[in-house]
Amino acid sequence: MGSRGAVVLIEEGHIALIKRIRDGSMYYVFPGGGILAHETPEAAAKREAFEELGVQVEIERLFTKIDYQGIQYFFMARRIGGIFGTGLGEEYTDPKRQRGTYEPVWVRLEELQTIQVKPMEVAGELQRLSEEN
Repeated sequence: MGSRGAVVLIEEGHIALIKRIRDGSMYYVFPGGGILAHETPEAAAKREAFEELGVQVEIERLFTKIDYQGIQYFFMARRIGGIFGTGLGEEYTDPKRQRGTYEPVWVRLEELQTIQVKPMEVAGELQRLSEEN
């Protein structure tokens, strides 16, 4: 699969996720994707946030990284432009992809423990962080 860059975008107690329905199952993922040959993990996360969510973000810091089918980097980010839900990445525009549906959604942080979020380790760390604050 290769390394990936993803954003953790939280606004007013809600986190931006991508709701996926694929092969009959529903789950949520963090906005992100593969790191291209010329990119840093941060640049990939910013590009993917725009492609998948329609927003420009500023990377604040590395939140966590996990080793799962390559290194996955998760960056705390804040929105600096764009309109949420207007992403035009290939997951929305290529009818041949056959990889299920993608829907950008805001989810309340308290709901993270009640939905299936992949990867679960990152959702768990966010849950602990929100409980501490």
